[in-house]
Amino acid sequence: MDTMEISLDGYTDLPPGKIANVVTYLEMTAPAPAMPGPERPDLALRRVADPDVAWFRALIRKVGEEWLWFSPLVMPERQLRAILSDPLMETHVLERGGAEVGITQLDRRVPGAVEIAFFGVAGSEIGTGAARWLMNRTLGMAFASGIRRVWVHTCTFDHPSAVPFYLRAGFVPYKLAIEVTDDPRLAGAVPETAGRHVALIRPGGG
Repeated sequence: MDTMEISLDGYTDLPPGKIANVVTYLEMTAPAPAMPGPERPDLALRRVADPDVAWFRALIRKVGEEWLWFSPLVMPERQLRAILSDPLMETHVLERGGAEVGITQLDRRVPGAVEIAFFGVAGSEIGTGAARWLMNRTLGMAFASGIRRVWVHTCTFDHPSAVPFYLRAGFVPYKLAIEVTDDPRLAGAVPETAGRHVALIRPGGG
């Protein structure tokens, strides 16, 4: 990505083809009470050891394409393969009736802390309580083995309820950042119809 100067106050123009979002970092330093919700015998969580790159990218598309989850899609395959095969990266898939409808991924590569690297459910599960069910189990796994800190980040490209959801789960925000990237829709990493809440501006105005 080209280097550009970002003003800390006021507006900063972006070149066509670039997109920007505000990133919120949140953390939890002790387990919080589980979010209330009904039992969900229709849901199951399955760990996928050493995930296949194509399978992982397909799941990322299913869960996050509308919210412009694109980093695993543009990452070189060898680099992504190394991350997924690391034993300190845990990839879990949420299933309902045998269908894959969500993902939670725990990054344990920093001693004493766990990052929830990816977390989300497919559009069919939004509003059903599946995300609460998944978060309760994610935090249970994350805080195992004496972990002192669990953290996650979300951004303004994500579902508008993401920050309130993390707050209800017990996370506390501690940092904001601005992320500027190339628009993945212009490179074909995701369809141009993805991220309808983010304006697509082509270089040259075409």
